[in-house]
Amino acid sequence: MSQRFTVTAGDMQGEVNQLFEGDDEETPTPSSAEAGAEASGKGDGNPKESSPFINSTDPEKNQQHDGKNMALFEDEMDTIPMVSSLLSSLANYSNLPQGSKEHEEAENNEGSRKKPVQAPRMGTLMGVYLPCLQNILGVILFLRMTWMVGIGGVIESFIIVLMCCSTTMLTAISMSAIATNGVVPAGGSYYMISRSLGPEFGGAVGICFYLGTTYAGAMYILGCIEILLVYIVPQGAIFKMEGLEGAEAEAAMLNNMRVYGTLVLSFMALVVFVGVKYVNKLALVFLACVICSILAVYAGVIKTAFDPPIFPVCVLGNRTLVWKGFDVCAKVIERENVTVTTKLWRLFCDSEFLNATCDGYFSSNNITEIQGIPGVMSGTLRENLFGNYMDKAQFIEKEGITAVVEPDSVPTNTNRYVLADVTSFFTMLVGIYFPSVTGIMAGSNRSGDLQDAQKSIPIGTILAITTTSIIYMSSVVLFGACIEGSVLRDKFGEAVRGNLVIGTLAWPSPWVIVIGSFFSTCGAGLQSLTGAPRLLQAIARDGIVPFLRVFGHGKANGEPTWALLLTACICESGILIASLDNVAPILSMFFLMCYMFVNLACAVQTLLRTPNWRPRFKFYHWTLSFLGMSLCLSLMFICSWYYAIVAMVIASCIYKYIEFRGAEKEWGDGIRGLSLSAARFALMRLEEGPPHTKNWRPQILVLVSMDSELHVDQPRLLSLTSQLKAGKGLTIVGTALEGKYLDNLPQGQQAEQSMRKLMETEKVKGFCQVVISSNKRDATSHLVQAGGLGGLQHNTVLASWPRNWKQAEDHQSWRNFIELVRETTAASKALLVPKNISAFPSNGERFTEGHIDVWWIVHDGGMLMLLPFLLRQHKVWRKCKMRIFTVAQMDDNSIQMKKDLTTFLYHLRIDAAVEVVEMHDSDISAYTYEKTLVMEQRSQILKQINLTKTEREREIQSITDSSRGSIRRKNPAAVTTQLSVTEEPAASSKEEKPEEEEQLIRDKSTNPPTPATPQSPSADAETPGTTVQMTWTEAKCDGEKAKPMGATTPEAIKDLFNMKPNQSNVRRMHTALRLNEVIIKKSQEAKLVLLNMPGPPKNRSGDENYMEFMEVLTEGLNRVLLVRGGGREVITIYS
Repeated sequence: MSQRFTVTAGDMQGEVNQLFEGDDEETPTPSSAEAGAEASGKGDGNPKESSPFINSTDPEKNQQHDGKNMALFEDEMDTIPMVSSLLSSLANYSNLPQGSKEHEEAENNEGSRKKPVQAPRMGTLMGVYLPCLQNILGVILFLRMTWMVGIGGVIESFIIVLMCCSTTMLTAISMSAIATNGVVPAGGSYYMISRSLGPEFGGAVGICFYLGTTYAGAMYILGCIEILLVYIVPQGAIFKMEGLEGAEAEAAMLNNMRVYGTLVLSFMALVVFVGVKYVNKLALVFLACVICSILAVYAGVIKTAFDPPIFPVCVLGNRTLVWKGFDVCAKVIERENVTVTTKLWRLFCDSEFLNATCDGYFSSNNITEIQGIPGVMSGTLRENLFGNYMDKAQFIEKEGITAVVEPDSVPTNTNRYVLADVTSFFTMLVGIYFPSVTGIMAGSNRSGDLQDAQKSIPIGTILAITTTSIIYMSSVVLFGACIEGSVLRDKFGEAVRGNLVIGTLAWPSPWVIVIGSFFSTCGAGLQSLTGAPRLLQAIARDGIVPFLRVFGHGKANGEPTWALLLTACICESGILIASLDNVAPILSMFFLMCYMFVNLACAVQTLLRTPNWRPRFKFYHWTLSFLGMSLCLSLMFICSWYYAIVAMVIASCIYKYIEFRGAEKEWGDGIRGLSLSAARFALMRLEEGPPHTKNWRPQILVLVSMDSELHVDQPRLLSLTSQLKAGKGLTIVGTALEGKYLDNLPQGQQAEQSMRKLMETEKVKGFCQVVISSNKRDATSHLVQAGGLGGLQHNTVLASWPRNWKQAEDHQSWRNFIELVRETTAASKALLVPKNISAFPSNGERFTEGHIDVWWIVHDGGMLMLLPFLLRQHKVWRKCKMRIFTVAQMDDNSIQMKKDLTTFLYHLRIDAAVEVVEMHDSDISAYTYEKTLVMEQRSQILKQINLTKTEREREIQSITDSSRGSIRRKNPAAVTTQLSVTEEPAASSKEEKPEEEEQLIRDKSTNPPTPATPQSPSADAETPGTTVQMTWTEAKCDGEKAKPMGATTPEAIKDLFNMKPNQSNVRRMHTALRLNEVIIKKSQEAKLVLLNMPGPPKNRSGDENYMEFMEVLTEGLNRVLLVRGGGREVITIYS
């Protein structure tokens, strides 16, 4: 049976000290509140707010622990609490109130303690169902539903309603899955999308949702003004419409909407600014108005079955008349046995007498009075089944009545007829209707105030959508069954004495609908102006959109003042449009885009099967989410393809802005998981086989060295990488640090940060890798072997030539370099070695002219051809021309070689000048012989003499000076070139014999490598501050005397100078000198020289000589890129 103990910090400290007696330095035990706070601040590198529990910094609480039997874990108590503490903190967790900061603000590293909040109290009915009902049922139902049924017919209108309601139902299912996958704080759809799809998608869709909510406010206000000016107080219009026709009447109406809309918006914004509590108190009143209005409509429908209301419609011929200015629907009436004309007669004739001149159409056609509301049992449904789309200013006609129309007659008195105010078509109806099904997010937006959000949001939202869908679908059928078609097509009820058409159906009075719809639109407008600023404030406080941060501030009580001001300005732009029919498609776009991404978020999370995806709502499937997403995208283009494109462009711009300028957030979003899944899939595909030659490109591992301050020693290496890659393919920048991993981990992290910063500066897209090992050589080897993952591995290594390899301090650098060459060769990886890297151009430089010269000595896969092509894609090298040189031996036909090479380049689609250089046989000069001898003596002296560093340097200098004196005595020729031994040597060039050239490039030595390499400095090292100047030609070498010989005996020197040089080394030196002479002659002015890199000798005893051969080969060249292929073809002539 478990027991609980409470011990003091001192007792626990003593036990832990005994237990971890030997680990005091590595695992210090905090003995005070300050130490505990410090440890908890460190942890795993994350702020304390990132964990689901709260670390206490109270000194009294910090001195107590959960149990004596947990002493084993006491050192970690500050960052890893007891399970009991975790459960206690989670049990006491309460949701934040709506509109305040979200609980997931790990990035905001503020130490302020959150204020206690009131416990949530709203259930499913009050918290989700009724708010959704109020937001969904709105202005479109009252003002445009009957018109939509009249224009589109019952069948097409039912299809529109079914599509839109299905879209919202599928979206609600996806939203329920996301909302029940953990606690959803205030923020609603924005929070769900941003945490599911990442900050880029979340910010883009969040702003679109904000704009949709704002324009919804404009639509509600315009609906409110339309009800006010058309149905309640028409005489209140500032711009009078009496006697105006066509465009003038329309302009007057729009101006009235603009003026009154601006006034109402200002008043509503003031109400919201003063206090949201007044809006919340009126919410139930507005909801009651909506419910009463709908009940009145259903009651009126039932009443029409046995007692239809009397709403006569006057029809002239088959044209519906505006019932205004007359009382009797007839031309003449009998009064006291006398036929007199009516007011209607006077509207179409020039006098009231029977012999007056009248309108031609009026004279030719009869007046008919029909019943506007024939009733549900009248059979009107059959007439209204199919659509009747109309052009603007077209007469609204009664079907089934014939009319006499004179051909070529011009219609007159058009303001007496009911006309279509807009050109109608199916997609327009979809755009106007869709806002009537929005508002499904009202429940999730209140998630912070719900008692059980994970239970209430799915049930309440789906029930609300089901209820409203039934209302809308039944309304379509009932309107078509009860109301005459010509009245349905009359948008503003002009044929029924200016009554609201849906009001004519209501019981007990049309005013129930008029007043109810007026207050419901006012309430919906206030709700939009309340919710939109809070949504913008949530986005601004997340910090993902930098220029919106100012809107995160507000009043002392948290009210978003600045966000309200911006919302009012955007809403005013919608009001200036002044047409409900034009504003509705705009907000349809934004809402549809939001719903589309909610479905996408659910589908992505479901398909990825991330471990954290465990929604309590189980009735979802990824196919339903994809169907909902497809419906949303289709409806966007059905409503208005150009609005859809504009909305997508806005969202894309916001997405890219957040991606480049926004704050980096890690929310565990689905896009990150999708990227991981896609990367895994791609890596598995790459494992199927090596890439084809046509797809080969250098995937580069860049080996850089760090200085004492852990900055990259040679930044131009990354410049060259950027110029080679142009942002394509894989780039890994790696460095090796010497030491123990645990001791040098901070230095490794600092080096990685330094490399990342330089990569951003040089615009190198890739990865960083730091390897810490006790031996730098081993660390570099690990980088070459283990870099990359699976099929995405480097195939090329880029490393700089060791600069000061002849100096004693860097005696190990050249050995490491040669081992690197051997390892890349063994691993079948290409090797690029830039020599004199500091002279290479930066990314900001431009070569306006010049050449890139390729010296193609041997074919090792075509790297020499491919690299200049890649370089010339970059703006630095773009204007340089490419030249290819190849060497012809005595037995070769140089003319045929040039012709074949030109043809080969033509098939490769590479533009380059071709030149074949002939190298004739020549005798090995005495200078070559002596230079080889000096080189071997340097190597030998380092192996035989075991001296201190200073003595070794003196010994080397003495031998070098003596050798030069011997050469000077034999070759008294003129001085032509100077060489500084302590720096990177300049170059000269000599010829060679063809077979010796082959011997240099392809070393065929078969001696086995020695197990260990002597750790001795180069033989060319000089004492600090001493510079030896050498001048030499093919036949002569001259130099200045340096310090005396030092501690070496004359006998040892005599033995060294009696050595005879190795004939293989003599041939190699001869080849290097001859090749260098030819390269200098042809390419000394070139901007870059690419040259085949010979392999190192297989016998490790000749490593020092290899470095000397390379120096001689590249002397006198400013920029050299030594290239060693990886043993496979990288370029092809085939498509």
